Amino acid sequence: MHKLVFVVLMLSLWWMLHAVQVDEELALSVVHEGKRAVDRAAHAAAQQLDEDKLELGVLAIDREEAQAAAARYLQENLRLEPDFAPRADGYLRERVEVQALEIVDETASFPYVYRNEEYDYETIFRRPGVVLIVKIVYPRIFAAIPPIEWELKGSAELVY
Repeated sequence: MHKLVFVVLMLSLWWMLHAVQVDEELALSVVHEGKRAVDRAAHAAAQQLDEDKLELGVLAIDREEAQAAAARYLQENLRLEPDFAPRADGYLRERVEVQALEIVDETASFPYVYRNEEYDYETIFRRPGVVLIVKIVYPRIFAAIPPIEWELKGSAELVY
């Protein structure tokens, strides 16, 4: 009888450990998808040329267009509603927060070292660019692991 109880306990433990491993693998998948989405959004934002300044020969980023492009790319790549709440067909369950969307414009002296102490992020720009920091919460499948949150950081320069 004690062997049967031992086998049942070991099977329960094995299934629990397997569930934790599956949940951790899915979390890594979500962080990779999120990072790609942030990088794509930053790149799209950095490519929004200010046409008025371009006519004067100045390469600059249009702030409003950059913000709109970053939001659009995040919404499409992470399957979000316009208010960054998750869509029903998405894999996220909590609202995505854009914690920082900063544009380094043409008035900076390049190379420009961007530092954000609050999010512990630093990058160097050689031309106008965009920094995007987004908070994503992983929707755990099993309660065996604690909640996982990431502050995903991306940056991109204006390509000409």
